[in-house]
Formats: sequence, structure tokens, C-alpha cells
Amino acid sequence: MHALSRAAWQVVLLTGVASLVLGVLVLVWPGASLFAAGVLFGVHHVVSGVFQLVSAFGTHRTTSLRELAFISGALSLLLGLFCFRGPKQSILLLALWIDIGRLIRGITQTLAAVSDPGMPARGRQILLGIVTFVAGVVLIDSPFASVAVLTLVCGIWLVVVGVVEIITGLRIRGRAEQVPHTL
Repeated sequence: MHALSRAAWQVVLLTGVASLVLGVLVLVWPGASLFAAGVLFGVHHVVSGVFQLVSAFGTHRTTSLRELAFISGALSLLLGLFCFRGPKQSILLLALWIDIGRLIRGITQTLAAVSDPGMPARGRQILLGIVTFVAGVVLIDSPFASVAVLTLVCGIWLVVVGVVEIITGLRIRGRAEQVPHTL
């Protein structure tokens, strides 16, 4: 048990330090952070698209899912390749992807709450769905501003999480030292 608690505090502490460092880097160099996120977004879509295309051709059964996998894979691959045209394109696509996701979440959350009269906090769920949808629409209109704010929020969040994890790791260490060594 002592070895486990000793390892736990070290893992939590290292994770906290990594989060703190990454958060500071994002806040100090938001442009470079956005560029890196855009490149990773492009890499993800190229790899995902290739796997979807392989799965579309890998099955011998003719189904509509096979066609959907092909269409989804081709679009994912195209989106990923478009990200590599330049940093502005990848950042724009990343922002639009996030904002469209927000838009879709708002629609689904609103429809789910409207269609289920027994949903807890139904009125708040409907309101939150509508607000999320409107936020998606507004942010799609200005994707660069939305991704800049998202970068700032993520940087602050990483710093806060890092500090909390460092404090937690140090507290776990203190408790681990109080546990008697037994074999």
C-alpha cells in the first residue's frame, strides 16, 4: 500500500506540473499553440479518413454503412489535407468544427428536452440547449475570435488544473509519509 501511495503522489504531481507548463505555454504563445492544435487536427483527420476508407473497402458486404464509411472517410481525409495548406486554414477549420459541434449539441439538447416531459430540470435543459445553439451560430460568424477565446480559456484551465494537481500530489505525499511501513 505504501508503494502505491508513493507512486500515486508522484504521478499526480508530474501530471500537475505538465498541465501547469502546458497552460503557461498556451497563454504565453497562443499563436503557436493554435498552430500546433491545427496541425494535430489535420493529422487526426487524415489518419481517421484513411482508416474509414480502409474499413469501407475492407468489408465484402454491401451495406449503406459501407457507403457512409466511404463518404465520411473521404470527407475526413479531404478536411485533414486542407488543414495542411496553411496555419490559417487549419485554425479556421478547427474553429468551425468546434462551433458546428456546439450548434449540433444545442439542437440535440433542446430537442431531447422538448420531447421528454419527464426529463429532470427540463426547462433549464431547453434554455441551455437554445443558448448553446445561439452561441454556435454567433461563433460560426467569427470563428477566429472563438478559437482565440477558446485558447485563452484552455490555457487558464490548464494552469488551474496544474496547480490543483500539484497541491493534491503534495498532500498525497504527506499522507503517504504518515502511513507506517508494513510488509
